Order: sequence, then C-alpha cells, then structure tokens
Amino acid sequence: MPFYRIAKMAYELTEQKKIGLGLLGFGLFFTFLGVVLFFDRGLLALGNIFWLTGVALLLGFRSTWNLITSKANIKGSASFLLGLFFLFVRWPIVGIILEIYGCLVLFGRFWPSVKAFLYEVPMLGWIIRFLF
Repeated sequence: MPFYRIAKMAYELTEQKKIGLGLLGFGLFFTFLGVVLFFDRGLLALGNIFWLTGVALLLGFRSTWNLITSKANIKGSASFLLGLFFLFVRWPIVGIILEIYGCLVLFGRFWPSVKAFLYEVPMLGWIIRFLF
C-alpha cells in the first residue's frame, strides 16, 4: 500500500471522531465563556466535562486511559486533576492555570499531528499556511 494512502487513513474522520471534535469544540467554547464571565464555576465545569469526553472519543477510550496513566505523563495528569480539584473547591483561577499546564504537558507531543490535520481543513489550512 502506498505511503500517501496510509497517511490519509490516519486522518480519516469517523462518526465517533466527528462527535469527539464537536464535544471538544463545545468544551473549549464553554471554558472560554466561563473565563470571560469572571471564572464562572458552572461553565468551567461543563467545559471540562465536554472537553474530556471529546478527547476520549477522539483518541479512543483505551488510548486516552493509557495516555493519562502512563508514567511519562504522570506530571501532566496530576496537574490536570489537581486543576479540576481547585476548580471544584472554588479556586477557578488556580485551577485553570494548572489545567492548562497539564494539557500542555499531556498533549505537547501531539502538536505536529494537530498541525498536519489543521492544514487539511479547507479555509483554516489556507489561513494557517498564509500566516505562518
């Protein structure tokens, strides 16, 4: 099988991945809305639930579990879970900072794949290539 077909298959969007992307978008939207509305705890919690469900559907449940529980990512997982804890005990600013750090540590090695995917989105890919 030629390489370009294998690479194209890796980025195919199944129905589950489309739903995961939608939930991921809703999660980011509600988190943004929660931050804009003076760190509203309910919106931030709803954003986290949507975001975590979207990641689990996008990557797959087993891959998500392996990502979170691997020894190499323990620092990012602990930081993200501690951020969730601070969010629920009414320290949303500290919680969001810890969650952002945890996400960067957990998903930092996925940026090349995300970049390749974003280049293939019709209008967004053109804008990203034009700006960067």
